[in-house]
Amino acid sequence: MKSPSHTEYRSGSDPRILRDALGTFATGVTVVTSLGDNGEPVGLTANSFTSVSLDPPLLLVCPARSASTTSALEASDHFAINVLRADQRHISTLFATKGTDRFSEITFDTCDHGVPIIHDALANFECRKHAVHDGGDHLILIGEITRVRFTREHEPLLYYGGQYRSLLVD
Repeated sequence: MKSPSHTEYRSGSDPRILRDALGTFATGVTVVTSLGDNGEPVGLTANSFTSVSLDPPLLLVCPARSASTTSALEASDHFAINVLRADQRHISTLFATKGTDRFSEITFDTCDHGVPIIHDALANFECRKHAVHDGGDHLILIGEITRVRFTREHEPLLYYGGQYRSLLVD
């Protein structure tokens, strides 16, 4: 039997190979929201999100520096992470599309600091900015969780291998 061919990444080689390898890690899909300097809601789709600490309660998200919303996220004292449900794929696409009025097409609430909270998301994490670090072509934004809302009644929106996927339950 012939063994499958494997493409290998070595430092300095094609970034596409590295992107494909990193894409073998399945992630949930989130929308990061905040307020811009003019007080208008801003947001972007991000799948680089993780828990950092339970004590204190910290999480991180890594928005691309090239995203128009990243500077507003960096400047804001508060932001929210909205974990999307499987049936909210359209929201992920909306917040990944440039030049659209993202908030006119969704239902959202606001938190104590006016940050948009996407209605009916799988989870909403309201955060106070804890730290910002350089992450190369991304920003590492760490937030201290001040409030969380969640449900387990729906399936998560997943991303794997450059495509949206569904959770298979045995």
